[in-house]
Amino acid sequence: MLTQLAIKDLAVVESLTLDLERGLIVLTGETGAGKSILMTALGLALGERADSGFIRPGADKAEINLEFSLADAPEARAWLMENDMLDDEDVCLIRRVVSQDGRSRAFVNARQVTLQALQDLASNLVEIHGQHAHLHLLKVTEQRRLLDDFAGHSALLDTVRERFETWRKAHADLDKLRQSASDGAAREELLRFQIEEMEQLAIESLDYEELSQEQTLQANVGKILSLGQTQLDALYDDEHSVNATLSRAMAGVQELAHLLPEFDTLVAQLRDAQIGIKDVSQELRRRLDRMEADPARLGWLDDKLGDFHRLARKHHVSPQDLSGLLTRLRADLDGLEHGAERIAELETQVETKLEDYRTSATELSKLRREAAARLQTRIAELIRELGMPQGLFLVGVTADEAVTPAPGGWDAVEFSVSANPGLPPRPLAKVASGGELARISLAIQVATTDTKSVATLVFDEVDSGIGGGIAEIVGQKLKQVARNRQVFCITHLHQVAAQGDHHLLVEKVSRDDKTQTQVRRLEPPQRRQEIARMLGGMKITEQTLAHADELLTLAQSPAN
Repeated sequence: MLTQLAIKDLAVVESLTLDLERGLIVLTGETGAGKSILMTALGLALGERADSGFIRPGADKAEINLEFSLADAPEARAWLMENDMLDDEDVCLIRRVVSQDGRSRAFVNARQVTLQALQDLASNLVEIHGQHAHLHLLKVTEQRRLLDDFAGHSALLDTVRERFETWRKAHADLDKLRQSASDGAAREELLRFQIEEMEQLAIESLDYEELSQEQTLQANVGKILSLGQTQLDALYDDEHSVNATLSRAMAGVQELAHLLPEFDTLVAQLRDAQIGIKDVSQELRRRLDRMEADPARLGWLDDKLGDFHRLARKHHVSPQDLSGLLTRLRADLDGLEHGAERIAELETQVETKLEDYRTSATELSKLRREAAARLQTRIAELIRELGMPQGLFLVGVTADEAVTPAPGGWDAVEFSVSANPGLPPRPLAKVASGGELARISLAIQVATTDTKSVATLVFDEVDSGIGGGIAEIVGQKLKQVARNRQVFCITHLHQVAAQGDHHLLVEKVSRDDKTQTQVRRLEPPQRRQEIARMLGGMKITEQTLAHADELLTLAQSPAN
């Protein structure tokens, strides 16, 4: 669960640190006080896109830090371990920094990560239900996702997706091969011509790099011989050569050695140097003697390299890649020559892979139907408690094996509802009013909570459009959800706020002609005042305070 949230220089928040606990945490405050900034901070820290507009005016950057306990987050701990980021078995630290240039950086346990990695980790830590969640509920894709989450068959879903991809690739290969076969005659003729052209020029048996080196040598034989002879003269052959100079120097030093024996070592060194010069000169002479211009060979090399460059331009490859191209062309030709056999093999593979997909998709349909029966019963019970006493709710699962395979199986999932007795259930998008849709959405979220592995849930004004006694039930349901996890609820309803185990007040304060948003934890007396404000507005009377006391007392009673 989330144990600490720290914000610095984000929008209207200069600095804020909240220590958080398990249970239902309600956040309240006047309209415009900045409750949404907490959602913004949480969203940014968990991987949402960022820009410089989030930075508080006058600041260089915005920073959000989250600290999570991993005691109730085994999947997050496993993700951290798999990605070599688990420094502490019990704690995970997330930091997001947004700079003035619009760039942002994300860190997990002090290691910089990509946004995708951050989002992958966040999916195992927090689940956010926004105030427009009921609008997503109208999409059939979202309805199927909710059913799958409730059913908990993610492993089977993965198998269906993998088998779909395997079938899709084989099917695409088969289509490509069939298309190639239809154009086969012209393509085969072209391939034969291209292969024959390269074979006649012996492209495969020649090494372009070796030919280039030899051509460079042959083109410069005259220069090499001339320059080599010059160096040979300078080293040994000329009367002023290095060898001759060393001989004269050695004679002089020998004369010194006759007078002073300690010069003998210098004579030896000069003799070694002269021997070295002689060895170098002899090797240089041998190499020059072996070298002679071969105009015919040079002409042949120029022609061969010209062939390489012409073919490389023709096939849009480098000269060094021509040999590899020839191998690929032969493979393509072989594929065309054995096209019928290959098509038959691929047809068998496609059918086998399709049958594998059908097996998994059929099993998925069966599990979806079983889960749909459980889910619709649970949701129907909840919407009746939420003020729709005659409400019916159906989760329809329709399998059509004739449709083209899809990654999520071949089922169409549709939620249907009847809010009034005597009316048949109809698709959710066609019959539910705004208030009914909000209640149905909340019922679905509550019904699927037990199947979720994340320890922290966030509900952002999901109780909008609800009031009266139903609002109290909503608060009770959220409190039930929070019994074994951490639940944040941003609300305007006093009935919901009274159910909180912890109460945070979001308010704007002015200091030094600047307006800032602050969040503070309310103790019982302060909480009583805030509930009274939510009940009676700006004017708080003894009657509203008494009503607030009653709400808080009832909310904390064991029967609640």
